[in-house]
Amino acid sequence: MFRILTRLGNALQAGRARRVNLVLMDVDGTLTDGKIYVLPDGEEVKAYHVHDGLGIFLAHLAGLKTGIITGKTSRALEIRASRLGLQELHQGILDKKKVLLDIVQRHNLDLSEVAFVGDDLGDLEVMRLVGFPAAVADAHPAIRKMARYRCSRPGGGGAVREVIEFILKAQGRWKELAARAADIKRSSQTQ
Repeated sequence: MFRILTRLGNALQAGRARRVNLVLMDVDGTLTDGKIYVLPDGEEVKAYHVHDGLGIFLAHLAGLKTGIITGKTSRALEIRASRLGLQELHQGILDKKKVLLDIVQRHNLDLSEVAFVGDDLGDLEVMRLVGFPAAVADAHPAIRKMARYRCSRPGGGGAVREVIEFILKAQGRWKELAARAADIKRSSQTQ
């Protein structure tokens, strides 16, 4: 009985994932493990997982838009977001809902077409609005409860890639895009 309910739940979530055209995410605790290292000069350092970067690259190959809405501000994040080609970067945001609604309007999307990957209470209001809310494995219990998709991976450990992979598989694009990415990697290594 549990397996049947699990399959039914996965099918329902895949239906929601098929509609996604925009993947938004938080940073600290989602794209990173939530740890912040402070250098003697006051500079903050965070680590990002390459699997998440590849997931974002694959999302772009599929034509999905991506972006970040975060409460903190970091020059390093600006650089990372630029390298990843994110279409939206919003830092120092206290009212994530307002920014979400602005993004959706500018891209002429419906909230049902938006995925948001979050980890903590600051993400709750946004996750209530989007069509495909996802939680990293080590998210706050309220976030896990709100999520339609719960990652097996923690924040900073490839969770964003896991969400994007689920979306692309639900959309029937995963095999083609994975092969295309492998071809791109091979051709860049031979140059």
